[in-house]
Amino acid sequence: MGKTQDIGNKGEAFVAEYLNKKGFIISARNYRCKFGEIDVIAENDDLILFVEVKTRAAGSRIRPYEYVTPEKQRKLSVTANIYLQHNGYGLKPRFDVAEVFTAPDGKMTLNYFENAFTSTV
Repeated sequence: MGKTQDIGNKGEAFVAEYLNKKGFIISARNYRCKFGEIDVIAENDDLILFVEVKTRAAGSRIRPYEYVTPEKQRKLSVTANIYLQHNGYGLKPRFDVAEVFTAPDGKMTLNYFENAFTSTV
């Protein structure tokens, strides 16, 4: 595993822990199909969250959120629809984006955007 992938995995684990503390159950991490990947899928009694996690070093010039382009949103939407077809959930879907920033000392901070975009499919 490369350093970038390791940092990404730590960011995803950080977000999964955050969602657990908010009362969500993690249904899947790194769900993949031929159309794309969803970093974290979580649910509670009402919602199923499809979360894109972007982890960057603190002080990055470009906000991690900005990497969730319209094309990335489309891929996430298609992948979420595939997940829902195979898992038969009746929960309301929501697309969130999590920005995780890592400091040189390893500490992480989070900006979490609920309803970051609507499904484009």
